Parts: sequence; C-alpha cells; structure tokens
Amino acid sequence: MVAAFRAAVAAVMLAGFYVLALVMFVAAILLGVWLGSVTNAAIAAKVVAPVVIASVGAVAVALWRTLRAKPEPPHGLPLGPDQAPYLWQLVHELAAVVRTRVPDEIRIVPDVNAAVVEHSRLLGLVGGRRFLYVGLPLLQVFTLDQLRSVLAHELGHYSGRHTRLGAIAYRGRMAIGGTIGRIGQYNVVGWVFKAYARLYLLVDSAVVRRQEFEADQASVQVAGRAAAASALREVPVLAAAWDFYLATYVEAGWELGYAPDDLFGGFRAMVDGRKAELDELRSAEPSRKGSLLDTHPPIAERIAAIARTPEPPTYRDGRPAALLLPDLAGIGRRLQETSVRIGTRTVLPWPQFTAATLTARMQRQADAVFRSIARTVRVPEVNLPMVLDLIAAGRAGEIAEPLFPDNTRREAASMFAGPLELLLQLAAVRSGVAGFLHSWSGPAKLVTMRDSEPMELRPLAELALQPNGQYEARRRLANMGINVQTVGQVDRRADAVGASVVAALANVKVGGPGTPAGEQGPVEHDLVVLDKGLVLIANPGKSDGGKRRLQQSLAQTPVAELAAQNWFLPYEEIVSASVAKRVPVRAELVLHDGRRITVQETWSGEQLAKDSRDVLLKVLDSI
Repeated sequence: MVAAFRAAVAAVMLAGFYVLALVMFVAAILLGVWLGSVTNAAIAAKVVAPVVIASVGAVAVALWRTLRAKPEPPHGLPLGPDQAPYLWQLVHELAAVVRTRVPDEIRIVPDVNAAVVEHSRLLGLVGGRRFLYVGLPLLQVFTLDQLRSVLAHELGHYSGRHTRLGAIAYRGRMAIGGTIGRIGQYNVVGWVFKAYARLYLLVDSAVVRRQEFEADQASVQVAGRAAAASALREVPVLAAAWDFYLATYVEAGWELGYAPDDLFGGFRAMVDGRKAELDELRSAEPSRKGSLLDTHPPIAERIAAIARTPEPPTYRDGRPAALLLPDLAGIGRRLQETSVRIGTRTVLPWPQFTAATLTARMQRQADAVFRSIARTVRVPEVNLPMVLDLIAAGRAGEIAEPLFPDNTRREAASMFAGPLELLLQLAAVRSGVAGFLHSWSGPAKLVTMRDSEPMELRPLAELALQPNGQYEARRRLANMGINVQTVGQVDRRADAVGASVVAALANVKVGGPGTPAGEQGPVEHDLVVLDKGLVLIANPGKSDGGKRRLQQSLAQTPVAELAAQNWFLPYEEIVSASVAKRVPVRAELVLHDGRRITVQETWSGEQLAKDSRDVLLKVLDSI
C-alpha cells in the first residue's frame, strides 16, 4: 500500500513539474510579447531566452535522458547456490516467511550494508530480475540472528513492492535533478524549479521512511524484536569501524602505492583487536537526529517502533553469521580481486604492508625537513650527514627556525630534536636495525629488529644538538649499527599524496610572473584548496556551472592525480600571503624563490561549498 501511494505521488508530482515548466514557458512568451511592444524585439529576446532555454531545453534534455536511462549493471561478487548453499537456503526460508519471490542473484559487496534491487519494466508494472546485495563486513561480524533480521528487512522491500514501484519515484528524481543541474544558479527559473524539487524530495523521502518502518516489521516477524533492534544498533558501529579501518590501516599505504593482500581479513582482525573500543560504541544511545530529507528514519525511532510490535514466536541463534560461508576468507580475497582496483600497487602481506607504508611516510616527512633546510642554506638538496654537519657548525637554530616560525631561533634549535629524531629513526630502518611492529589493537611501533623492544633515539637527537655532543652521538649511532649515510632527500618538491580537499572556488583569476602563463595577464583557474597546498586548473570553462564542474572533477579524479595533472602549489613554497580584499578575495602570494602570484575571485565564480571563500581566507591568513 505504501509503495503504491509513493508511485502515485511520484507520478502526480512529476506531472506537476512538467506543468510548472509549461507555465513558465507560457509566462516567458507572454512577457516577451509585452516587452516587445514597449521596448524592442532584441531586448525582449535577451530577457526571455534564458527562461525559454531553462523551461524547455533543460527539461527536455533531462526527460530524454531519464526515459533512456538503463538500470546500473550489477556489482559485487556473485555467489550461486553451489558456492553458498547455506546462505541461499536461509534466503529461501526468509522469502517464504515474508511471502515474496526469491532473488535471482546474491552478490557480496565491500560495504557495511545490505540492499535489494529489482530491474522492473514499464515503470514497475512488470517485475524483473532481482538482486540481493550483502556486505561482507556484515557476514564477518554479525550473528545469525542479526543477519536474518537484516536480510528479512531487505526481502520485506520486495514483498511490499517497494523496489518495483519505486522505479517511478527514482525516474522522477532523475528528471528533476537532471533539469536543475542544467540551469545556472543565477537563473530565476532555476530558483522556482529548485523550490519545487525540494518539495518533491520532502514528500518522496517521507514515503520512503514509511517503507523502512514497513520493512522493519518483516525483521521482527522473522528474527524477533531483540534481534531486529540489535542489528539496527550494530550497523552504525560497524560502519564507524569500517571507516576507521580504511582511514587508519589502509588509505595511507594505498595512496603511497601499496595494497594489503587480504583487505577484508584485516577488517575482521581489527574488529577482534579493538573489541573494547567497539563495545564502548555499542553502549552509546542510538541516534535520534534526522532530517526531513533523510530516506531512513533515525535509528532510535525505528527501535521504538520495533518495541511496539507484537513479539512473534522465534528462536534465538547467536552463532556467527560467518558459518553460512565456510570459506569466508577465500570469498573475501575473491571479492578483493573482482571489486577492488589494485592497479600498479605492490601487494604485500599485512606486516610488510604496514612496514612499507610507515617507512615511505617517514621518508616523505624527512623530505619536508630536508627541503626546508635546503631552502635555508640555499643548496639544491641535503641529506642527514649534511644536517649533522650544519648542527656541528653551530647552525642548528638557523636551519630549525623555518620549521618553528612562532619561536625564537634559540627555542627552535632545541625543538629541532623532534625532526632530528625522525631522521635518525629513518636511518635505523634503512640500516636494518629497526622495523615496524604491526598491531590490530593499537598503532604500529618502531622496534629493534634484534629483540622487538621500542627504539629510543630521542636522547641521541638531543645529544647531537648539544655543544660538543656531535662526536659522541655519531659514535653511539655507529655502535648501534645505524648508518647516517643511508638517509637522503628523495623528492625535491612536495606533492599532494595523502592530501584532502577543504574548499574549492571556480573561475578564479590567477596572474603574475610566477604563473605558468607568465606576463600574459590573469588567466581563469578553478582553485582547489587542499590541506597541503593549492591546485590551480587553468582555463576550466564558463563560470556558469562551475560548482557542478568542481564536483565532477573531484569525484572522478583522485586528489593526488588532479594535483599532478595541473599546477600544484604546496604551502611550504609560499613565504607570505597578503589579502588586499576579502569579498571577493584578492590576494598576492610571494614564493620562496621570489616569484609573485595574484589570486582574484570573480563575482560570477561559484563555490564548492558555501564556506569555501572563508576557508581560503583562513588559509591565506595563516601563511
């Protein structure tokens, strides 16, 4: 019933959208006729043309693409009944309970989620091929009770015809979204369409939330109230754990050109290793926050609705859901082969992956120190023996001052023990004296290769900074087997590997002799603000649609690759920034090599987010 209501509402509101477009078109024609009578045809055409293009052109293109849209191809790793007999048997049993047809395919996906899709025809009037997607992390961590609850919920979407009749609403979102995306932000017609689109989304999202409550009833019917509520509580915990796992254990090495040989097995190991932390997350109250545009109600509301549902006769099964797939580890490796794009990355077992990642990260940090010192002493590059020689010559404060600009030269000299310790640690690793000990319960540790004890080099760094302490420090390092000659500068210039986007502005004018264009005058660029520097994309295109262009560029191209393909200006190369005007931004950057670059925001330029200008100003103020 809810699904039929959603389809009817979607059809009516979609028709209303096209009626609105027709009204806007007729109004534009009448306005043009009136303007032509009181002014002239050229002025009338100039005023009316944007309205006509928006109300007819954008709508027609969006409608055409929507009607021609085809279902997305299935993704994930398909598992047939011969490969996962126990899982298929469970799905058959649950489908019978909720009175729906069994899906045609079960596919394992690398997400903390489960979902169903139906490739229906004739806008949902005729059913089609069904797909059940099950996230591998759920199979790794859930109990059988929790998995039965989640699968019953998804199958409940089938029995409620949510997937079949949802095709109308889905195409409505496509048509309206496609229209708005083709209308500039300063077009009055676009404002009207956006208001109607928001109304459409508000109504459709409200109906979708009712469908989630309806599907939760199937969860209770199959697994009982306790299991249904437990599964709802566990999903956000696992989602947080998955995000933490990727950010802490995987992403750094991935960006540096390495990949673990067992991506999903590592997640299971981390969940076991950090049980206490996850239990703390589980003890937190479920979220009560929600938005009128959310497609899912807050978990607290769903759990409350489950508690009001009559308890059916069910049996409890707290065994691991992994029992359904005896070769779960092998399935994880197959999923990694089929769904994860390794590319040219070096695949390593977890201990070696961690060691390679942290060593490469340490080298990059050392390179930043070396580049700073090289700029200070005006040489192309430096290495660890040169740094030690500079310290012995009494220049520690001089080379440390740029690294600690808020401190005096004397304070900076003593604070240089930190960077120097980093360089000595890298020398210990390069000399084979120290290595990284991988851990699933905490961060990896730098330990001695001989007995896996923590490698303490801070005292030697501090000794090397003392007057007349250089000789003794080098002697002790040699006795430990640490060869300082093994550490040198690898990259003369910083890159954007590991960087994050914090803001972006479209169609910013960039000029000055320090630019690739030289003295030719300011050239428009899309400006992407990273936490490590600025990416400037020359000649990006028209200012109208700049936000959409930025979104597409950042979605399609990794940040490091985008910086490598365009002009990347690391913050470490900028010696000063002066802001002459804050709205729109007009500033001048001075580089260490003396070049000057002007940056000027245009009034017609769009921002990636509303605060992008403020973020850029904060960055410039901090230089």
